[in-house]
Parts: sequence; structure tokens; C-alpha cells
Amino acid sequence: MAKDSPIQFKGTSLKIIQTQLRTTDPATLHAALAELTGNSPDFFENELAVLDFSKAEHLPDAIDWGQIRDLLRSSGLAAVATRGLPDALAAEAAAAGLPAVGADALSRPPRARTVEESPAAESVAPAAPPVPEPAPPATAAAPEPPPRTVILDKPLRSGQRFYARGGDLVVTAMISAGAEVIADGNIHVYAPLRGRALAGASGDKEARIFTTSMEAELVSVAGIYRTFEAGVPDELTRQPTTISLRDDGGELRLDVAALALR
Repeated sequence: MAKDSPIQFKGTSLKIIQTQLRTTDPATLHAALAELTGNSPDFFENELAVLDFSKAEHLPDAIDWGQIRDLLRSSGLAAVATRGLPDALAAEAAAAGLPAVGADALSRPPRARTVEESPAAESVAPAAPPVPEPAPPATAAAPEPPPRTVILDKPLRSGQRFYARGGDLVVTAMISAGAEVIADGNIHVYAPLRGRALAGASGDKEARIFTTSMEAELVSVAGIYRTFEAGVPDELTRQPTTISLRDDGGELRLDVAALALR
């Protein structure tokens, strides 16, 4: 294709957030988003999302896809596709501009193209075997850069938010109630954690949260969260704590446990 063609196609790598929805009820989704993101319009900063309904139960016969898109957009998340829907609902979603994708679409490696060789023309005499060319010397692959670590050494006050995109976050100052720290990787808080902490924000299920003084309002790993409206359990209050995901019979649950430092 000519480089000045009015249409060109280029491969790219996009960051897609897999958003698991267990319900399509607008009021329930609105409340969950408000609790997790505060309905901040720039929480996800216009990132793309595939809506995953594979674990949803009792889906209705019809869904207002425009309303769901608007709800997610209120937190800066742009829905672009669905998966895990029955055929009829998948067709409705596709008609609303949300095509269905397969279960492997988010992790499928690039497929190499192969070119078939045309059969060789007959020759009178068999061709001499080609002389193999010496193999080029092997070169070591360049190591991937380590995940970026961001250090926050100033107190985060109520209403403030700090996001460590693409790596871990180390906090050495207090996170006040009403404040929020977010990281795509792990979060380490060497101070009282009194606000919200959201690790694995881009979907990393191996991410963890560590704090030397657990007093949080909400903690989350890869979108699975737990609130402490009635307060942190007595055995964990102001104690060193770690938060991670554990597999509970095929379902991921948040594990909040004491951290042994001695």
C-alpha cells in the first residue's frame, strides 16, 4: 500500500482494562463506582475497557448499553467491547457499538504470518543443494527495564489522590482519611494508612498492599475491594498488615492479614 494512501493499517499495543460486571443494574453499578472511585471523572483517564460478564448471574433480557457506558465514562473508563454474554445480548451490545471478543482476546500473542512458497519449476537436472550460510552470531536480548518505583514522601491530605502509573508506590508519610493512593503495581506504606489504597490498578492480580499501621477506609487489589465502614478489625487496627488476593475455590477474594515483622 502506498504511503500516501488515504487509509493505512498499523499494528499497535493498547492498554485494555478487563472490567468484570456481575450485574447490569445501574443503581448498583453507580454505588460501586462511587465507593471505589468516588465517581472521579478522571480516575481512569479515558482508558479502554472490555466488559466481562462471564461471572454475572441473572442477566436481564435487555440491557441499556448507553446507560452503562455513561456510568463508566463518569469515572473516565471507555467501554469498547464485551465478552461472556449470551448470543442475544451479545448481538444487542454489538448493535450498540460494543462488539463481542473471545476469552483469549486480551492475552493473545501476535500471530506470525506465513507465506507459502510456490512449487519449484521442473528442471532437467536436479539442482545442487544450497550451501548453508554461516549463522549470524547470537545476540543476547536486551533485558526489560525493571518496573518503575515512585516514592511519595509528603503527607496526603483528605481529598487528595496520588497515582503511580506503571509501577510500585512507596509511601513514607501519612495517608489521611479521605485521601487515596493508587498504583499499577504494589503499594508500600511505611506510615499510617487512613484513607484508600488501590494496588494492581491495571489488573495485576499479583499486586499487594503493605502498611505498618492499618487504619484504612478501603483497600483494593486488581479491582477487588473491601471497605471498613465499621472500622478495621481490632486485631489489625494500627498493626502491620498485608493485603493480597487469594484463590478461594476458583474465585478471587481479598485477604487482609497481619504482617509479622519480628
